[in-house]
Amino acid sequence: MKTRPGSPGEGSGPPAPAAGLPPPAERGATVIPDRVVARIAAQAARAAQSRRAAVPPDRGGPAAPRASAAVRTGSVRLHLTMDLPYPTDIPRVCERIQRDVAERVAQLTGLRVGEVLLTVRRLVTATDSSRGRVR
Repeated sequence: MKTRPGSPGEGSGPPAPAAGLPPPAERGATVIPDRVVARIAAQAARAAQSRRAAVPPDRGGPAAPRASAAVRTGSVRLHLTMDLPYPTDIPRVCERIQRDVAERVAQLTGLRVGEVLLTVRRLVTATDSSRGRVR
């Protein structure tokens, strides 16, 4: 297959600058709204929760993690609220989830994550059929 010079299939280096536009560094800043960063953080928290602290499926599953974000001058503060399984090493699991979410948000947004506050909404225990009510 032949391609014409300058066609997308050629791949000969970076694209030419757009005519009449200033260099990228002089075009301004990209602003990511708080609610967008919060949605990214909630999705990252959901992924981290399933990896680090999967809640037993027989309990109907955990409620989806919630997140809020405050973006200020290139950095962001996050507040997460989520369910965790019990028993578990809560401090260790929370620390790992906070780290996972901070890394993912920084990777996807380019923002520096200054703080991740995690609130445990509830602890979800596994159902044990041998432990029921005494009749």
